[in-house]
Amino acid sequence: MHPSKPVLLVIAHGSRDPRHAATVHTLVRRVRSLRPDVRVETGFLDFNVPSVHGVLESLAAEGVRDVVALPLLLTRAFHAKADIPAVLRDAPRSLRIRQAEVLGPSPLLLSALERRLYEAGLSPADKPSTGVVLASAGSTDPEAIAVIAEIAREWRHTGWCAVRPAFASASLPRTEDAVRELRALGCERVAVAPYVLAPGFLPDRIARGAAQADVLSKVLGAAPEVAQVLLERYHEARRPVLAAVGA
Repeated sequence: MHPSKPVLLVIAHGSRDPRHAATVHTLVRRVRSLRPDVRVETGFLDFNVPSVHGVLESLAAEGVRDVVALPLLLTRAFHAKADIPAVLRDAPRSLRIRQAEVLGPSPLLLSALERRLYEAGLSPADKPSTGVVLASAGSTDPEAIAVIAEIAREWRHTGWCAVRPAFASASLPRTEDAVRELRALGCERVAVAPYVLAPGFLPDRIARGAAQADVLSKVLGAAPEVAQVLLERYHEARRPVLAAVGA
């Protein structure tokens, strides 16, 4: 491994649901397979181990100097703006840490959403007659809500009958309301696409809200496009340092 490459620390939220951590670890393994020259570690903010603080302490004890901390989040909401910076401020002072941007929005994530819909039984030929609910976890952060709405507008322009945002918590409409709206619009079929990374409580709520839909796709999980976005964010976070050394 090239010693100048910072360690990539993927920071996941964590969950009591064991499927969450299992999905995160599968995604991280995919990232490692794509870039075996980059050391990739995983830390959790809550519920699961290792904790972010514990990983940072271990890296410092090993003599690691440079870390890119990458929030495994789709929008810039409270965790990206407050929780993660607070944890990173408590890191050992010997570490130079750069916080990467969250994963979304990204054209690659739209590709991953479509991949999941096609895996659930749709085809590109179904797009003009299918309405899609872009179902996210939800947030009280207006910036995060606005981003989801903008993604829905952008996705609509790729040929779907209609795309409506929905939220599992904190915001409206709920998934079931968006499904009804698309039915009322006259879409021949309605699909629900969870814009979430891993299974858990809120994705299960999205699935219940999709009971009257024709298609429910899986969470993004370890889709290859998601792994590619992680590596993009890692390289973006490194750019200022690379420029400084003329690399």
